Amino acid sequence: MSSRVGGGRPCVTDGWQAVAAERAALVADLEWIGVGAWRTPSLCDGLSVEEVVAHLTAGASSGSIRWLAGLARCRFDVDRMVDVRLREQLGGTPDETLRRFRGVVDSRTAPSGHVDAWLGEVVVHGEDVRRPLGISHAYAPAALERVARFFAARDFTVPSKRRSAGLRLEASDGPFAVGEGPLVRGRTVDLVLAMAGRPVALDHLEGPGLPTFAARVVDPSGRAPTTAV
Repeated sequence: MSSRVGGGRPCVTDGWQAVAAERAALVADLEWIGVGAWRTPSLCDGLSVEEVVAHLTAGASSGSIRWLAGLARCRFDVDRMVDVRLREQLGGTPDETLRRFRGVVDSRTAPSGHVDAWLGEVVVHGEDVRRPLGISHAYAPAALERVARFFAARDFTVPSKRRSAGLRLEASDGPFAVGEGPLVRGRTVDLVLAMAGRPVALDHLEGPGLPTFAARVVDPSGRAPTTAV
């Protein structure tokens, strides 16, 4: 199945516009799936498609003050707090869960001002639900490049910089290229997913640096040798 929103979009340079465009594209894709599909396991361990969508809604509904207050209520257990907020956004039906997500498409609320991180969240979680459902989506190239560069430059919510350190990552479908060392090459979206810790993307990558990169991707800490093995 192919996404009905994406390939024909004009280039988006504003970060929040890019976030809104990707959220809207995901809504459009999910409007067509059946009730049973919402229970499909996503690429996020232990979460269904519907739960990932609820997680996206929660993230777009939490400013810094609310995020910190929730963290304090959960005794600074981040995983517990994230799960509590996710459960708050689950509807009584998948239609209700999707309606809530549709309502935050244009939201610029976020726990921090790192816009490219929240663009990365909707890209990665979008693939978390699309790939198990067999949905392909044409991302705006500029949006993907922004996310790839952000992930390679810093460890934010995932150890993406640690995973790419000492390697040369190059996109086969765009201008993204970063780092020095053994080469890892593939589509920008697969490089992004791998930096985010999604092993499913490794099957679409190649190069002498892939064994080292793969070892880091499957390790939650992102730690592995700095040279190819």
